[in-house]
Amino acid sequence: MQTKQALSALSALAQESRLATYRLLVEYAPDGLAASAIAEHLGLANATLSFHLKELVNAGLIEGRQEGRFIYYAPMFDAMDALIGFLTQNCCAGGTGDCCPPGKNGIPPMQGRKKARTG
Repeated sequence: MQTKQALSALSALAQESRLATYRLLVEYAPDGLAASAIAEHLGLANATLSFHLKELVNAGLIEGRQEGRFIYYAPMFDAMDALIGFLTQNCCAGGTGDCCPPGKNGIPPMQGRKKARTG
């Protein structure tokens, strides 16, 4: 993943309704949910949801598929895996050891890592 793609994905997720939408779709993967069901679950107006879905699609985080009159949206896990890989590619200074062994769901736990410097 390139920096520009990572920024696009992170920007798409950096909004409450879009983050909630993505997290909801993860619960219903791999089949996804119809846009009307997403709106109902999150209490969003259809026009508002449509805008947020477009942003997530454009960022490559979800995809839509037409089934009859409905469009079903589902998360693209390869894109999220690539984003997580991009964010953690320099884990432990890029060493080849197991300094951050996979935890739950194959994602390295944040415990034991150096804390970010403040100030």
